[in-house]
Amino acid sequence: MTDDLALALFTQHRPRLFGVAYRMLASRSEADDVLQDAWLRWHAQDKAVLDSAEAWLVTVVTRLCIDRLRQLQQERQHYVGHWLPEPLVDLAEPGPGPDIDLYGQAHLAPSPEQLLEQHSDLSFAYLLLLERLKPEERAAFLLREVFDNDYPDIAAILQKSEASCRQLVHRARERLARQGHQADPRSPAVRAASSPVTRETHALLLEKFMQALQSGQREAMLGLLAEDARLIGDGGGKVASFPHPLEGAERISWLYYANVRRFGARIVYRAAWINGAAGLLRYVDGVLESAQALQWQAGRVSAIYVVRNPDKLAAIARQQLAVD
Repeated sequence: MTDDLALALFTQHRPRLFGVAYRMLASRSEADDVLQDAWLRWHAQDKAVLDSAEAWLVTVVTRLCIDRLRQLQQERQHYVGHWLPEPLVDLAEPGPGPDIDLYGQAHLAPSPEQLLEQHSDLSFAYLLLLERLKPEERAAFLLREVFDNDYPDIAAILQKSEASCRQLVHRARERLARQGHQADPRSPAVRAASSPVTRETHALLLEKFMQALQSGQREAMLGLLAEDARLIGDGGGKVASFPHPLEGAERISWLYYANVRRFGARIVYRAAWINGAAGLLRYVDGVLESAQALQWQAGRVSAIYVVRNPDKLAAIARQQLAVD
């Protein structure tokens, strides 16, 4: 196999490989590192002995992720403050009127991140639940429930018996069910969340929410925040953030009001799809200060995940430079 053909095959399967790696590690930078390692192994591999390039690549990426996740779970136990996933951002440009374009980069070649299978859940809430699973449980669960692999394939990837893989998936489902979460990311509720109608509705709601935050209108904020909304911040010990979740619409609205009073026009919000849902990027003095993933429920914001750790924002800043 020529180098050009090997590169073409890897590029063809890269979206799926990135999808596996990101859901395993909840980090774009870590997923990119795993894919770089997988590429080096692919480049050195004798392709003539392989029955399926895709199966080989998925196996390599999954095993690399399991090893890396074991290390990350140890590191995350010592993380300063709340740990949140590194966001996947699809830049958005709201337009006038009801047709708000939040699909991002519509005229650009889609990135691997944009090509992730859209039927599955990439939300922060879901990824945080996955953190409760052991690495092999997480791999088996994702391969089965998200990527629809058969148990013989999962057994080959994990080098376990089919019975062991079924048990891993069963345990993962039980762990997630104990948290009160529907474990199947292909459920009707999840599919509806990614439907065009819902995305358009979220875009309209986001436009109103963004205007309220930009202007500091507390009453407008309260009309769009669930009464029991929560705000969770991640500064990674590198920038200031809340040590505990901020509970309730009143307290959250006062926080955003105080930001407007303090910074005024120096704060600018930009709409974006963050992990598949309508969210916001906040800039202070033209510098990206945070990515804010919003969780929507019944037309209101029920949770706000504010990522301020500069390490987790670096890829977004580079992405913006490429677009702008």
